[in-house]
Amino acid sequence: MRLKYQILRDDFTRAGEASSKIKKVLKQLAIDATVIRRAAIATYEAEINLVIHSEGGTLEVYIKPDCIEIYVEDDGPGIADIELAMTKGFSTASVAVREMGFGAGMGLPNMEKVSDNFVIESEVGVGTNIKMTVRYI
Repeated sequence: MRLKYQILRDDFTRAGEASSKIKKVLKQLAIDATVIRRAAIATYEAEINLVIHSEGGTLEVYIKPDCIEIYVEDDGPGIADIELAMTKGFSTASVAVREMGFGAGMGLPNMEKVSDNFVIESEVGVGTNIKMTVRYI
């Protein structure tokens, strides 16, 4: 099964909507609650990062017999230093975004933590692609 969502830049009104829909589908498929939780965290963090840091992008999920594959692709500024961006607490979010309660610098580390496989590729001036896999327990 394939689910695909277009995420818009600065769309804080709908931020989290796609990850909620994904979670609902996973529940309907009777996927283990622990797997659902991990996938929900991964997709929510990815979705929020698209809203905050990019010019918009896509969140695509493939539900397979043994895993959930999550693909995130954005049009954005790209990440100059991925190692630094993966550091807990590091953030390039604006003051306005932080005042809304976002941008704590935990998005990428949380995505990596809940994934069985996490790959991030980025090019400055082009954008960022992330692939995450959450395997069933």
